[in-house]
Order: sequence, then structure tokens, then C-alpha cells
Amino acid sequence: MNSSFNHSLYYLNTLIETSSDAITIINTAGEVQYWSSQAEKMYGISLQEIKNKKISHFFNKEDLKLIEILETKVPVFNIYHQPRPDKHVLISSSPIFDENGELIGAISIDQDITNIVKLNEKLTLTNSQLQKIKQQYQIQEQIGPLAEIKGNSATIQNAKNLAVKVAKTDATVLIQGESGVGKELFAQGIHDASFRKNQPFIPINCGAIPEALFESELFGYEKGSFTGAYKEGKAGKVEMADGGTLFLDEIGMLPLEMQVKLLRVLQEREVFRIGGNASIKVNIRVVAATNSDLKDMVKKGLFREDLYYRLNVVTLEIPPLRKRINDIPILVENFAQEFSAKYQKEMPTLLESAMEVFTNHHWPGNIRELRNVVERMIIFIDKSTIHAEDVMSIFPVEVNEIIVKEGLAQEKALLEKDRIEQVLTETYRNKSAAAKKLGISRVSLYKKLKQYNIDM
Repeated sequence: MNSSFNHSLYYLNTLIETSSDAITIINTAGEVQYWSSQAEKMYGISLQEIKNKKISHFFNKEDLKLIEILETKVPVFNIYHQPRPDKHVLISSSPIFDENGELIGAISIDQDITNIVKLNEKLTLTNSQLQKIKQQYQIQEQIGPLAEIKGNSATIQNAKNLAVKVAKTDATVLIQGESGVGKELFAQGIHDASFRKNQPFIPINCGAIPEALFESELFGYEKGSFTGAYKEGKAGKVEMADGGTLFLDEIGMLPLEMQVKLLRVLQEREVFRIGGNASIKVNIRVVAATNSDLKDMVKKGLFREDLYYRLNVVTLEIPPLRKRINDIPILVENFAQEFSAKYQKEMPTLLESAMEVFTNHHWPGNIRELRNVVERMIIFIDKSTIHAEDVMSIFPVEVNEIIVKEGLAQEKALLEKDRIEQVLTETYRNKSAAAKKLGISRVSLYKKLKQYNIDM
């Protein structure tokens, strides 16, 4: 029995140490009983320093969720928390009871999301700065708000014309298109072409925010709602967009609970910060984007029907790159100029065969993929003239193999066509004699004559 108990301790210890999250256990006196190696790394406090000492000696008492759990005896799961000004975590915490139901301590599991929060804040600041630079550049150069979207094909011109037309209104816009087609560029263009162009353009990627952070990111929070930094409270993205445009990218990733709250914002044009009772009026224009089939998601119960119809006032379909092949040379030249300047290299000349490699590719990643390939080309190919094999060399291996196979298939077809025409000439266009000489049936010969568009 004792051996079995000892084994259980080893099992438990290994389980805790295998976790990538910080795990802390305290007793009812607030003294640390367990402090995992991940907790040591996350907070820079060794087990020797903190073991059997009150956790409040190392953290401000008001910043400790564990102490709160001892008092409330109610577990919490995936709650956003700041135990220190420099640490952002998702915390799950529970009281610990013995076999008699007596409280003996509490445990917390902290997932470090500091980098995610800082990157998100940095992205917001960068987008704000970029918007100001773009506006100044457009004023100086007297260029249109959608000038960054290159291409002369009818499909992209139709999309740009509709974007400019809807920009002059205040209607909610739903931008649909595959990943990488440039949905955010269109959203920014709609904002820049609107009467709100001198007000904020606030983007938020619904697919890049942990679920527990959605509410605070969108609506903000009042003083005292969260422990740690920003004790005076913080405005959410909706509030920050007041007077301007709120861009909700990947709207299909928004949790159902948040969809209800977003719908209320769209209907009432007001927000409530977390922990606040007073409504804050907002004057915003909403542009949403998705690469998901929202109508299908509505049928499956994954997206609210009322929110879908509220967003779907005007739908803007952005065509994939494979439906605007004629634009590829323009885009390649544009990106090549951009990256040649960025990396201080001579702008290369692309032979027609090299450009054909670009135009023959399927581009599942659309503009984003094309841009990345051109950047690799400029970085790795140090030639003034670029050939087809140079371009093929910078494609990923699996893509390169597809291109080679397609090229071989085309070459084989050309050889077969030449051979059939040669035999037809030799047999004075006698189909039976030609089929016999080629070693195929007369029916097969007729099929190939039709396939290769050879005169019968």
C-alpha cells in the first residue's frame, strides 16, 4: 500500500513537471507547497527561495488569484490575469479539499501569453502609425486610396469599383475571399476612401486572440476589473475606433458568446467595459472579412444568423489570383521593385519563360504566396537576368515537383502531336494506315486528332 502511494506521488510529480504551464500549490496559510520548474522559469523565482514561504511575500496580495480562490472556494478556468506588470497569463485555479470536505489549499495553472498580448499591442500601435504614414503619402503623391491593389483584370477592377462606391456610404461591409487575396488592403482602402479617412482604422484579427481575451480586447475594462497593470482601466478596440472604422478580420473565428455582444454593439452603437455599468456611445463603421462560408456556418449553428444578416449589408467578393492570371506579371514586377529597393539590389529582368512559371502556378496562397516567392527570388538569385529554372529553384520542393511534372506532360503531348502529323503525312492522311503504323486503334487516333486539333 505504501509502495503504491509512493508510486502515485512519482506519477503526480512527473505529470506536473511535464506540463508546459506554471503550476503552483499553496496551503490555507498561503504558503507555497509546490512550485513547478515552469513556474521558476516564468517568474524567475527558484523553488528553494519560495518553498514553505507565503506567496504574498513575492507578489502583491491584490495580484494573487490563488489567495482569492482560498476565500471564494470557487474554481475559475482560463481567466485572463496579470500577476505582475510584465506578465500576462491565462489562469485556471481551484480550491483543494480533503476527504472530509475541509479546505486544505489551492492550485493554479498559469499559461504564459505575455508574448501574444505584447505582439497584439505592438500590432495595434504599428497599424495606427502605418495609417498616418499612408494618409500623408496619399496626400503628397495624390494617389487613390486603393492604389496599392495592383491589377488591370476585369475581376479586380470590378471589386475596386464596388469598394470605392460602398466607401462613400456608411454601410457595413462583409469582405469575402480566400486567405491571402488582400482582404485587409480592401478594408483599409474602403476606410481611406470614406469620410472617416482622418479618423482611426482599428483592425482586430479574431483568429489570433485567445478566447479568454476577446471581451477585454473588444470592449476594454474599468478600473479594478483586472489585477496588475492598467489599474486605471483600458479602452477596448471598439471604443478606440470611435469616429472611424473597426475592421474585424476572420470574423468566422469569433466565439458565439462574443457574437451576441458584438451584435448588440452593431444594433445599439454602445459598449460596456468589463466591470462597468455605464454605456459608452460609439460612432463606428464596421468592415468584416472572412475566408469561411458564413452561410454554411449559420446552418451548422456555428455563426449567429442575426449577426450574419447584420454584417452582410454589402458583400464584396475578392477574386483569387488564379482568376486574374493576367495580373500576375504586373504583381511580380511590382513586388520585384519593392524588394530590390528593400534589399538594395539591382532590379532583375525576367525572361518570358520565367514569367510563364509564375503564370502557370495555381497559387493556393494567392497574393501572399506570390509576394513571398518574389521576395525569395530577389534574396537568393543574384542575376541580372532571371530564367525559368531560376524561378523554379526558389519554389518549395513539392511545388517544384508539380511544375516539373506539368512541364514533362506538356513536352510529351507536343512530341505525340508531332509524331501523329508526321505519320499522317507519310500515309497521305490515310487514317487506317496511320493508326496501324502508330500501333493504336482507329478510334484512338480520331480521339487524338480531336485532342490536338489536327486537321482530319
